[in-house]
Amino acid sequence: MAFSLHPRLDADTTWLGDLPLCRVLLSKEDIGPWLILVPKIEGITEIHHLSEEEQVLFITESSAVASLLEQKSHPDKINIGALGNMVSQLHIHHIARFQDDVAWPGPIWGNTKGIIREEAVQNDVAATWKQHLSSIEHFVLA
Repeated sequence: MAFSLHPRLDADTTWLGDLPLCRVLLSKEDIGPWLILVPKIEGITEIHHLSEEEQVLFITESSAVASLLEQKSHPDKINIGALGNMVSQLHIHHIARFQDDVAWPGPIWGNTKGIIREEAVQNDVAATWKQHLSSIEHFVLA
């Protein structure tokens, strides 16, 4: 079965590119940076549903993205989470958090104003992160 991105993830994000296992998305919400990894395997809803080999690859890709967020954004903390309560397709949020962000010290979910970046700003942010992500081995631009 071919991989397809859940319509809500598609609507709420910009596709930046792909790693060997995961599609890399940028949230349109004006907070972060907020990157989302989606394993390109149809029907997966939990990390433990991945094979052992896929789990290792996921941790490798997740760590590379988190490390890049840390290097480029200098956050106070990086939040990584796989909630899936509204979108069951496995997707893992990687969010650079700052003590002066709107939700600090609470979680992002339910604690932001839901402000979406203007399209031109989102395109600029996406271009910057595509350039950053290109430093990760095997990253392919969207």
